[in-house]
Amino acid sequence: MTTRRKFLTTAGAGAMAAPLATPALAQSTIKWRMQTYAGAALAEHVVKPAIDMFNQIAGDRMQIELYFADQLVPTGELFRAMQRGTIDAVQSDDDSMASPTEVTVFGGYFPFASRYSLDVPVLFNKYGLNEIWDEEYSKVGVKHISAGAWDPCHFATKDPIRSLEDLKGKRVFTFPTAGRFLSQFGVVPVTLPWEDIEVAMQTGELDGIAWSGITEDYTVGWADVTNYFLTNNISGAWAGSFFANQGRWNELPEDLQTLFRVCCDQSHYYRQWWYWGGEADLRVNGPKMELTSIPDAEWATVEEAAYKFWDEIAAESPTKAKVVEIIKKYNSDMTKAGRPYRYG
Repeated sequence: MTTRRKFLTTAGAGAMAAPLATPALAQSTIKWRMQTYAGAALAEHVVKPAIDMFNQIAGDRMQIELYFADQLVPTGELFRAMQRGTIDAVQSDDDSMASPTEVTVFGGYFPFASRYSLDVPVLFNKYGLNEIWDEEYSKVGVKHISAGAWDPCHFATKDPIRSLEDLKGKRVFTFPTAGRFLSQFGVVPVTLPWEDIEVAMQTGELDGIAWSGITEDYTVGWADVTNYFLTNNISGAWAGSFFANQGRWNELPEDLQTLFRVCCDQSHYYRQWWYWGGEADLRVNGPKMELTSIPDAEWATVEEAAYKFWDEIAAESPTKAKVVEIIKKYNSDMTKAGRPYRYG
Protein backbone atom coordinates (compact mmCIF):
# COMPACT_ATOMS: atom_id res chain seq x y z
CA MET A 1 0.00 0.00 0.00
CA THR A 2 1.37 3.40 -0.95
CA THR A 3 2.52 5.40 2.05
CA ARG A 4 1.79 9.11 2.29
CA ARG A 5 5.50 9.94 2.17
CA LYS A 6 6.12 7.81 -0.92
CA PHE A 7 3.03 9.21 -2.58
CA LEU A 8 4.08 12.80 -2.06
CA THR A 9 7.49 12.13 -3.61
CA THR A 10 5.87 10.63 -6.70
CA ALA A 11 2.75 12.77 -6.95
CA GLY A 12 4.03 14.48 -10.06
CA ALA A 13 3.68 11.20 -11.93
CA GLY A 14 -0.06 11.53 -12.36
CA ALA A 15 -1.08 9.88 -9.10
CA MET A 16 -4.65 8.65 -8.75
CA ALA A 17 -5.98 10.16 -11.96
CA ALA A 18 -9.47 9.06 -12.91
CA PRO A 19 -9.23 5.51 -14.31
CA LEU A 20 -11.64 6.08 -17.19
CA ALA A 21 -10.00 6.89 -20.49
CA THR A 22 -10.38 10.63 -20.95
CA PRO A 23 -9.60 12.81 -23.93
CA ALA A 24 -7.09 15.64 -23.76
CA LEU A 25 -8.71 18.24 -21.56
CA ALA A 26 -9.52 21.70 -22.76
CA GLN A 27 -7.53 24.54 -21.25
CA SER A 28 -10.74 25.78 -19.63
CA THR A 29 -11.46 22.45 -17.89
CA ILE A 30 -12.29 22.91 -14.20
CA LYS A 31 -9.99 20.68 -12.15
CA TRP A 32 -10.62 19.67 -8.56
CA ARG A 33 -8.64 17.59 -6.11
CA MET A 34 -10.71 15.55 -3.68
CA GLN A 35 -9.52 13.38 -0.79
CA THR A 36 -11.54 10.69 0.94
CA TYR A 37 -11.14 9.28 4.44
CA ALA A 38 -11.05 5.78 2.89
CA GLY A 39 -8.02 3.76 1.88
CA ALA A 40 -7.73 2.45 -1.66
CA ALA A 41 -9.59 -0.86 -1.23
CA LEU A 42 -12.53 0.73 0.58
CA ALA A 43 -12.65 3.76 -1.72
CA GLU A 44 -13.30 1.39 -4.63
CA HIS A 45 -16.81 1.10 -3.19
CA VAL A 46 -17.57 4.16 -1.09
CA VAL A 47 -16.54 6.95 -3.47
CA LYS A 48 -14.65 5.97 -6.64
CA PRO A 49 -17.70 4.82 -8.68
CA ALA A 50 -19.40 8.17 -8.09
CA ILE A 51 -16.34 10.21 -9.05
CA ASP A 52 -15.74 8.05 -12.13
CA MET A 53 -19.34 8.70 -13.12
CA PHE A 54 -18.99 12.43 -12.56
CA ASN A 55 -15.82 12.62 -14.66
CA GLN A 56 -17.33 10.60 -17.48
CA ILE A 57 -20.43 12.79 -17.70
CA ALA A 58 -18.68 16.12 -17.13
CA GLY A 59 -16.02 15.35 -19.73
CA ASP A 60 -13.72 18.25 -20.57
CA ARG A 61 -15.89 20.69 -18.62
CA MET A 62 -14.65 19.38 -15.26
CA GLN A 63 -12.51 16.58 -13.87
CA ILE A 64 -11.98 15.51 -10.24
CA GLU A 65 -8.75 13.81 -9.19
CA LEU A 66 -9.49 11.43 -6.31
CA TYR A 67 -6.96 10.81 -3.55
CA PHE A 68 -7.24 8.18 -0.83
CA ALA A 69 -6.72 8.31 2.93
CA ASP A 70 -3.75 10.44 4.04
CA GLN A 71 -2.29 10.79 0.54
CA LEU A 72 -2.30 14.58 0.31
CA VAL A 73 -2.85 15.44 3.98
CA PRO A 74 -3.51 13.36 7.11
CA THR A 75 -7.22 12.71 7.65
CA GLY A 76 -7.20 14.87 10.77
CA GLU A 77 -6.09 17.84 8.64
CA LEU A 78 -8.67 17.40 5.85
CA PHE A 79 -10.94 20.17 7.02
CA ARG A 80 -8.20 22.81 7.30
CA ALA A 81 -6.78 21.85 3.90
CA MET A 82 -10.19 22.18 2.30
CA GLN A 83 -10.94 25.43 4.09
CA ARG A 84 -7.65 26.91 2.84
CA GLY A 85 -8.28 25.63 -0.68
CA THR A 86 -5.27 23.29 -0.67
CA ILE A 87 -7.77 20.64 -1.73
CA ASP A 88 -11.17 21.37 -3.22
CA ALA A 89 -13.44 18.67 -1.83
CA VAL A 90 -13.56 16.01 0.87
CA GLN A 91 -15.50 12.87 1.68
CA SER A 92 -15.35 12.19 5.41
CA ASP A 93 -17.25 12.31 8.63
CA ASP A 94 -17.06 15.56 10.60
CA ASP A 95 -15.37 13.87 13.56
CA SER A 96 -12.42 12.32 11.72
CA MET A 97 -11.50 15.48 9.81
CA ALA A 98 -11.66 17.57 13.01
CA SER A 99 -13.98 20.23 11.66
CA PRO A 100 -14.33 23.18 14.08
CA THR A 101 -18.13 23.19 14.15
CA GLU A 102 -20.81 22.57 16.73
CA VAL A 103 -21.93 19.43 14.84
CA THR A 104 -18.57 17.68 14.60
CA VAL A 105 -19.27 15.31 17.48
CA PHE A 106 -22.28 13.86 15.62
CA GLY A 107 -20.32 12.77 12.56
CA GLY A 108 -19.01 9.23 12.32
CA TYR A 109 -20.50 7.09 15.09
CA PHE A 110 -22.56 9.07 17.58
CA PRO A 111 -23.50 6.20 19.94
CA PHE A 112 -26.91 4.64 19.33
CA ALA A 113 -28.23 7.62 17.34
CA SER A 114 -29.14 5.24 14.53
CA ARG A 115 -30.16 1.59 14.34
CA TYR A 116 -30.21 1.16 10.56
CA SER A 117 -28.55 2.84 7.60
CA LEU A 118 -31.80 4.47 6.46
CA ASP A 119 -31.98 6.39 9.75
CA VAL A 120 -29.17 8.73 8.66
CA PRO A 121 -30.68 10.12 5.43
CA VAL A 122 -34.07 10.45 7.12
CA LEU A 123 -32.54 12.45 9.98
CA PHE A 124 -30.85 14.77 7.49
CA ASN A 125 -33.54 15.10 4.85
CA LYS A 126 -36.76 14.85 6.88
CA TYR A 127 -35.87 15.83 10.45
CA GLY A 128 -33.83 18.96 9.78
CA LEU A 129 -30.16 18.04 10.17
CA ASN A 130 -29.34 19.23 6.64
CA GLU A 131 -30.28 22.79 7.52
CA ILE A 132 -28.21 22.75 10.73
CA TRP A 133 -25.14 21.33 8.95
CA ASP A 134 -25.48 23.86 6.14
CA GLU A 135 -25.61 26.73 8.61
CA GLU A 136 -22.67 25.50 10.66
CA TYR A 137 -20.37 24.91 7.69
CA SER A 138 -21.34 28.18 6.02
CA LYS A 139 -19.83 29.94 9.04
CA VAL A 140 -16.40 28.43 8.33
CA GLY A 141 -16.16 28.71 4.55
CA VAL A 142 -17.11 25.16 3.66
CA LYS A 143 -20.08 23.83 1.68
CA HIS A 144 -21.82 20.81 3.19
CA ILE A 145 -23.13 19.09 0.08
CA SER A 146 -24.69 15.80 1.09
CA ALA A 147 -24.82 13.38 4.04
CA GLY A 148 -25.36 9.65 3.90
CA ALA A 149 -24.95 6.39 5.80
CA TRP A 150 -22.19 3.84 5.82
CA ASP A 151 -21.87 0.64 7.87
CA PRO A 152 -22.57 -0.04 11.56
CA CYS A 153 -19.85 0.10 14.24
CA HIS A 154 -18.76 -3.32 15.51
CA PHE A 155 -15.66 -4.64 17.25
CA ALA A 156 -13.22 -6.84 15.34
CA THR A 157 -10.73 -8.31 17.80
CA LYS A 158 -7.92 -10.79 18.30
CA ASP A 159 -9.50 -12.25 21.46
CA PRO A 160 -13.21 -13.03 21.89
CA ILE A 161 -15.50 -10.41 23.47
CA ARG A 162 -18.40 -12.06 25.31
CA SER A 163 -18.90 -9.58 28.17
CA LEU A 164 -18.20 -5.95 28.99
CA GLU A 165 -15.39 -7.17 31.22
CA ASP A 166 -13.62 -8.48 28.11
CA LEU A 167 -13.41 -4.94 26.72
CA LYS A 168 -11.35 -3.60 29.61
CA GLY A 169 -7.83 -2.64 28.66
CA LYS A 170 -8.32 -3.39 24.97
CA ARG A 171 -6.42 -0.98 22.72
CA VAL A 172 -8.85 -0.19 19.95
CA PHE A 173 -8.65 1.88 16.79
CA THR A 174 -11.86 3.91 16.58
CA PHE A 175 -13.32 7.33 15.88
CA PRO A 176 -12.78 10.24 18.32
CA THR A 177 -16.33 10.46 19.68
CA ALA A 178 -16.79 6.68 19.76
CA GLY A 179 -13.52 6.42 21.69
CA ARG A 180 -14.64 9.09 24.15
CA PHE A 181 -17.83 7.13 24.79
CA LEU A 182 -16.22 3.68 24.97
CA SER A 183 -13.47 4.73 27.38
CA GLN A 184 -15.93 4.49 30.29
CA PHE A 185 -16.00 0.72 29.69
CA GLY A 186 -12.22 0.39 29.91
CA VAL A 187 -11.53 0.61 26.18
CA VAL A 188 -8.27 2.40 25.34
CA PRO A 189 -8.87 4.43 22.14
CA VAL A 190 -5.92 4.56 19.75
CA THR A 191 -5.47 6.91 16.80
CA LEU A 192 -3.26 5.78 13.92
CA PRO A 193 -3.07 6.45 10.17
CA TRP A 194 -5.61 4.25 8.37
CA GLU A 195 -2.98 2.41 6.36
CA ASP A 196 -1.10 1.38 9.53
CA ILE A 197 -3.98 -0.47 11.18
CA GLU A 198 -3.37 -3.93 9.69
CA VAL A 199 0.30 -3.92 10.72
CA ALA A 200 -0.60 -2.58 14.18
CA MET A 201 -2.90 -5.55 14.67
CA GLN A 202 -0.16 -7.95 13.58
CA THR A 203 2.45 -6.43 15.88
CA GLY A 204 0.15 -6.28 18.91
CA GLU A 205 0.03 -2.48 19.06
CA LEU A 206 -3.75 -2.88 18.72
CA ASP A 207 -6.09 -5.45 20.25
CA GLY A 208 -9.05 -4.55 18.10
CA ILE A 209 -10.85 -2.24 15.72
CA ALA A 210 -14.19 -0.46 16.26
CA TRP A 211 -14.28 1.42 12.99
CA SER A 212 -16.65 -0.51 10.75
CA GLY A 213 -18.91 -3.45 10.13
CA ILE A 214 -17.87 -6.83 8.80
CA THR A 215 -18.07 -5.76 5.14
CA GLU A 216 -15.15 -3.41 5.60
CA ASP A 217 -13.27 -5.92 7.73
CA TYR A 218 -13.21 -8.27 4.73
CA THR A 219 -12.80 -5.60 2.07
CA VAL A 220 -9.75 -3.87 3.52
CA GLY A 221 -7.97 -6.92 4.96
CA TRP A 222 -8.77 -6.55 8.66
CA ALA A 223 -10.53 -9.92 8.68
CA ASP A 224 -7.11 -11.43 7.97
CA VAL A 225 -5.58 -10.03 11.18
CA THR A 226 -8.52 -10.41 13.59
CA ASN A 227 -10.27 -13.55 14.78
CA TYR A 228 -13.62 -12.44 16.22
CA PHE A 229 -16.50 -10.17 15.27
CA LEU A 230 -18.80 -8.83 18.00
CA THR A 231 -22.41 -8.72 16.79
CA ASN A 232 -23.36 -5.96 19.25
CA ASN A 233 -22.78 -2.51 17.80
CA ILE A 234 -22.67 1.00 19.26
CA SER A 235 -24.25 2.56 16.18
CA GLY A 236 -26.36 1.25 13.33
CA ALA A 237 -24.66 3.45 10.74
CA TRP A 238 -21.73 5.77 10.26
CA ALA A 239 -22.76 9.28 9.20
CA GLY A 240 -20.49 10.86 6.62
CA SER A 241 -20.69 13.62 4.04
CA PHE A 242 -19.34 15.23 0.91
CA PHE A 243 -17.91 18.72 1.44
CA ALA A 244 -16.29 21.38 -0.75
CA ASN A 245 -14.41 24.63 -0.34
CA GLN A 246 -17.19 27.24 -0.42
CA GLY A 247 -15.45 29.49 -2.96
CA ARG A 248 -14.74 26.66 -5.37
CA TRP A 249 -18.31 25.41 -5.03
CA ASN A 250 -19.72 28.86 -5.77
CA GLU A 251 -17.59 29.06 -8.92
CA LEU A 252 -19.25 25.98 -10.43
CA PRO A 253 -22.07 26.46 -12.93
CA GLU A 254 -25.42 25.34 -11.55
CA ASP A 255 -25.61 22.27 -13.78
CA LEU A 256 -22.22 20.99 -12.52
CA GLN A 257 -23.33 21.55 -8.93
CA THR A 258 -26.43 19.50 -9.72
CA LEU A 259 -24.38 16.78 -11.38
CA PHE A 260 -22.11 16.55 -8.34
CA ARG A 261 -25.13 16.25 -6.03
CA VAL A 262 -26.62 13.52 -8.22
CA CYS A 263 -23.35 11.56 -8.14
CA CYS A 264 -23.24 11.94 -4.34
CA ASP A 265 -26.76 10.52 -4.18
CA GLN A 266 -25.68 7.61 -6.38
CA SER A 267 -22.83 6.96 -3.95
CA HIS A 268 -25.25 6.97 -1.01
CA TYR A 269 -27.55 4.52 -2.82
CA TYR A 270 -24.68 2.19 -3.72
CA ARG A 271 -23.57 1.97 -0.10
CA GLN A 272 -27.11 1.27 1.13
CA TRP A 273 -27.27 -2.07 -0.62
CA TRP A 274 -23.53 -2.88 -0.60
CA TYR A 275 -23.26 -2.63 3.17
CA TRP A 276 -26.71 -4.01 4.03
CA GLY A 277 -26.21 -7.11 1.90
CA GLY A 278 -22.55 -7.47 2.77
CA GLU A 279 -23.09 -7.38 6.53
CA ALA A 280 -25.60 -10.26 6.38
CA ASP A 281 -23.73 -12.32 3.81
CA LEU A 282 -20.39 -12.22 5.60
CA ARG A 283 -21.90 -12.99 8.99
CA VAL A 284 -23.47 -16.12 7.49
CA ASN A 285 -20.91 -17.14 4.87
CA GLY A 286 -17.66 -15.37 5.74
CA PRO A 287 -14.98 -17.94 6.62
CA LYS A 288 -12.50 -15.75 8.50
CA MET A 289 -14.14 -14.44 11.70
CA GLU A 290 -16.03 -16.16 14.50
CA LEU A 291 -19.12 -14.29 15.73
CA THR A 292 -19.46 -13.46 19.42
CA SER A 293 -22.14 -11.58 21.37
CA ILE A 294 -22.57 -9.81 24.69
CA PRO A 295 -25.93 -10.78 26.31
CA ASP A 296 -28.77 -8.31 25.65
CA ALA A 297 -29.32 -7.54 29.33
CA GLU A 298 -25.67 -6.61 29.79
CA TRP A 299 -25.52 -4.65 26.54
CA ALA A 300 -28.56 -2.65 27.67
CA THR A 301 -26.29 -0.91 30.18
CA VAL A 302 -24.22 0.39 27.25
CA GLU A 303 -27.34 1.77 25.61
CA GLU A 304 -28.36 3.47 28.86
CA ALA A 305 -24.90 5.02 29.10
CA ALA A 306 -25.30 6.35 25.56
CA TYR A 307 -28.45 8.27 26.48
CA LYS A 308 -26.57 9.88 29.39
CA PHE A 309 -23.78 10.69 26.94
CA TRP A 310 -26.32 12.44 24.67
CA ASP A 311 -27.33 14.70 27.56
CA GLU A 312 -23.69 15.50 28.33
CA ILE A 313 -23.16 16.55 24.72
CA ALA A 314 -26.41 18.56 24.67
CA ALA A 315 -25.22 20.58 27.68
CA GLU A 316 -22.19 21.82 25.74
CA SER A 317 -24.01 24.28 23.44
CA PRO A 318 -27.46 25.29 22.15
CA THR A 319 -26.70 23.86 18.68
CA LYS A 320 -25.66 20.51 20.13
CA ALA A 321 -28.78 20.52 22.29
CA LYS A 322 -30.90 21.10 19.19
CA VAL A 323 -29.30 18.16 17.36
CA VAL A 324 -29.71 15.88 20.37
CA GLU A 325 -33.40 16.84 20.63
CA ILE A 326 -33.87 15.91 16.97
CA ILE A 327 -32.15 12.56 17.52
CA LYS A 328 -34.33 11.90 20.57
CA LYS A 329 -37.51 12.86 18.71
CA TYR A 330 -36.58 10.69 15.75
CA ASN A 331 -35.80 7.64 17.86
CA SER A 332 -39.00 8.13 19.85
CA ASP A 333 -41.00 8.26 16.63
CA MET A 334 -39.33 5.09 15.34
CA THR A 335 -40.05 3.26 18.60
CA LYS A 336 -43.70 4.31 18.52
CA ALA A 337 -43.95 3.28 14.86
CA GLY A 338 -42.97 -0.26 15.90
CA ARG A 339 -41.95 -3.02 13.55
CA PRO A 340 -40.08 -2.92 11.20
CA TYR A 341 -38.75 0.49 12.32
CA ARG A 342 -37.81 -0.75 15.78
CA TYR A 343 -37.99 -4.17 17.42
CA GLY A 344 -38.45 -4.68 21.13
